[in-house]
Amino acid sequence: MITGAIAVLTLAVSVGCVSGPHGKTASFSRSIDDLFTKWNKPDSPGCALAVIKEGKVIYERGYGCANLEYGTPITPSSVFNIASASKQFTAMSVLLLVQQGRLSLDDDIRKHLSEVPDFGKVITIRHLVHHTSGLRTFENLVNMAGGLEGDVTTREHMLDLVSHQKELNFNPGDEYLYSNTGYDLLAEIVARVSEHSFAEFADANIFKPLGMTNTHFHDDLERIVRNRAFCYRPVGSNSFVNAFVNGSVVGGGGIYSTVADLAKWVNNFDHGQVGGPGVLKQMHEQGVLNNGHTNRYAFGLFIDEYRGTKMVEHGGGYAGYRSDIIRFPDQKVAVVLLANLSAIDAVQLARQVADIVLLGTTSQKPTESPKPKSSPRPTPSVHVANLDAYCGEYELQPGVIVTVTRDGNRLSAKATGLPRVELWPETESTFFIKEDESRISFERDDKGQFNRLTLQEKSSAHIAQRIIPLRAEELAGFVGDYSSDELGTTYTILVRNGKLLAQHRRHGDIPLIQTSVGDQFVGRVWFSFHVAFTRDARNQVTGFKLTGERSRNLRFER
Repeated sequence: MITGAIAVLTLAVSVGCVSGPHGKTASFSRSIDDLFTKWNKPDSPGCALAVIKEGKVIYERGYGCANLEYGTPITPSSVFNIASASKQFTAMSVLLLVQQGRLSLDDDIRKHLSEVPDFGKVITIRHLVHHTSGLRTFENLVNMAGGLEGDVTTREHMLDLVSHQKELNFNPGDEYLYSNTGYDLLAEIVARVSEHSFAEFADANIFKPLGMTNTHFHDDLERIVRNRAFCYRPVGSNSFVNAFVNGSVVGGGGIYSTVADLAKWVNNFDHGQVGGPGVLKQMHEQGVLNNGHTNRYAFGLFIDEYRGTKMVEHGGGYAGYRSDIIRFPDQKVAVVLLANLSAIDAVQLARQVADIVLLGTTSQKPTESPKPKSSPRPTPSVHVANLDAYCGEYELQPGVIVTVTRDGNRLSAKATGLPRVELWPETESTFFIKEDESRISFERDDKGQFNRLTLQEKSSAHIAQRIIPLRAEELAGFVGDYSSDELGTTYTILVRNGKLLAQHRRHGDIPLIQTSVGDQFVGRVWFSFHVAFTRDARNQVTGFKLTGERSRNLRFER
């Protein structure tokens, strides 16, 4: 356990892209630094870290490079995009206006945003705050409309897409579904009510009062950012390419900041210079659904537990940036971690640092005892003539297919994204997988045909329904052009080499993977989506509904 306040030392920066520690004892420093060894070198992106205890920064350091082209080291003053960790600042901005009597959390958002369609249900500001509005997520809409990674997205683009939506994912308050759209709209409401840009409001009411001089909402793509850490994604084992950040939509994300500045924000939760005790208490109030259930999302903050103690957290990821701001209010400990490489798990690393601070240990997994060698398993014979009955494709979950094939007198199975494994017979319909000691059991339908399988793992079971391949004439019934007024885009459905494809002028050819439901398919480009074709009373295909991760049932007409 770390005790007492530690004086902040002068930052020592060594040669190249490796910067020195800022505070604390050698053993403490070594324990933390060891977590970042993989990235703390001149040819790798990395992280900036700040550890706060009882209002004092007890450790801060940079690891790796902020700019690979110039060899600039990451330091605690390096400026990162913190992505969705920005939401807590948006929520604070809303509460400051509520405190001033200029907003009510129970306002219908259409009072301030006339562009939002009337869905026949009232969506309140409170719904936006707690991700219970039912609004589709802007990024999903952009992707499905043909957007590519690195495309420029603007506030005007966001408002236009929202204004063309005709349905919600669900009735407001019925569900929790994380949605950047809600926070983007909160930023727009703050701007309209305050009569300043959202970036100006946050700067005047949060950043300047707290002395966060290197922090801003980035609503201008042409703005020059001093000390910016550029972001990257990995290619191969030790190579990187640029990951482009071209969005100027703020509210759901969009803050550029440093670990040093964010330490000041963390400390505000204790001294309340911005907002005061009432607002800070409200920041931690969790959302309540229509059925009375409480979700863990408060005002831009997740309220949770970690190792038996209360934890308040929000992370983020955008392009190659990753972030996590984690607080343990009862211990007055916080960790701020910012990274500029998409492969870095900021959430896991922040927890590992927290373990060192709170427990004096790392959160590495304990060394596993070698597993005892299993005795040879009985291998009952299955009549070779019966093996073909098991073969085929089974849908484990949307887009995850288990393919069972025969090679001579042996069966094997391959799940999407996993290696092929041999199936060792235990009974006539149950097979053992040696690699993970799981089992697959095949089940028959009323006609005696194997129509599904159950994958039994150590602690859970998963059912996969057999996929009955559609005939050529059935696939031909889907062919045509389909357009969406909500997205302003068109997909062409065609058949090639006996397989169904979706074709888009920006996404190219997208193979559609059949599911266990005949009219439903899964497609993957750099995002995943689900296609459910619709039919009229004559059983003719008239369109389809397109569903992404957080945007459901976008209608396309043939």
